[in-house]
Amino acid sequence: MALPRMRPISLKSERVDMSHGAGGRSMAQLIHQLFAKHLGNPYLAQGDDGARMPRLDGPLVMATDAHVVSPLFFPGGDIGSLAVHGTVNDVAVMGARPRYLAAAFVLEEGFPLADLARIVESMAAAAREAGVAVVTGDTKVVEAGKGDGVFITTTGVGELIDGVQVSGAHAQPGDAVLVSGPIGDHGMAIMAVREDLGLDTPIVSDSAALHGLIADLLAAVPEVHVLRDPTRGGLSATLNEISHQSEVGIVLNEAAIPVRREVAAACELLGLDPLDIACEGRVIVICPGARAEAALSALRGHPLGAQAAVIGEVIEDERGFVQMATSFGGRRMVDWLAGESLPRIC
Repeated sequence: MALPRMRPISLKSERVDMSHGAGGRSMAQLIHQLFAKHLGNPYLAQGDDGARMPRLDGPLVMATDAHVVSPLFFPGGDIGSLAVHGTVNDVAVMGARPRYLAAAFVLEEGFPLADLARIVESMAAAAREAGVAVVTGDTKVVEAGKGDGVFITTTGVGELIDGVQVSGAHAQPGDAVLVSGPIGDHGMAIMAVREDLGLDTPIVSDSAALHGLIADLLAAVPEVHVLRDPTRGGLSATLNEISHQSEVGIVLNEAAIPVRREVAAACELLGLDPLDIACEGRVIVICPGARAEAALSALRGHPLGAQAAVIGEVIEDERGFVQMATSFGGRRMVDWLAGESLPRIC
């Protein structure tokens, strides 16, 4: 059925108001002239309360994530691209090919439509680059002062890759621990903008969709036991999660962990540990030690894994401790992050 005639919305001057979430003409204008314009595809064009999807070939993986980053725009990305990357990566580290996304937007009254358009355009570009479609969505508006601009929740669906079984519970003593690149870039990119650090070398978020990198890795080393993206809580929290799931210990080599100099400097300035800082374009890989070199080669063969490194090993330890072999020849505990050192980073 054809939609009623609608006046064009002005992205330059208009702002979100309560009518944009009320279900009437203004909401229809916003959906069709902004969201559908940039995110449009045959599934979204069905225009129903959900999307009818073709049957996928294998078992399904589903993941969901809410994005509340502040600031909304940061070096290397924004909340729109981050919302796509975060959920695509959550599906990919389950050993699945991401296929479809659903997106829900919570908009604050008074938010500039020009900024919203910029976010939606970025989201659409990230989805096209990742080869996924945003097939259904929802929009809500809250009163001024209750939403901080934009919140986005995305849900992803993917199909498991045949023969791959990865889980945080599958790490085994003798396994190698790898990371696909330098840690801490995303969290410190956010903090550098927030705190106006004025660094000589700007820090750029590592936000990226990792499913292509992961597919290359799994094609070369299908024996991978664990894949995990170290987002909130960073490397330290993620490895502690894995060690407790698998009931093993992990020993890291401090000298082998890649950290950019500017990230290390910013962390020192703010009294933070790079191990606790979120990444949005890195993956932790745990695989049999005998396959570590093959895994490293596969990672380094992809642009997103060029600086991958073997950073530790899995050991027997029923306590599930994560330890660091330091450059001074000793060991220290790598514990869970206490409290919240970096709020609103993803």
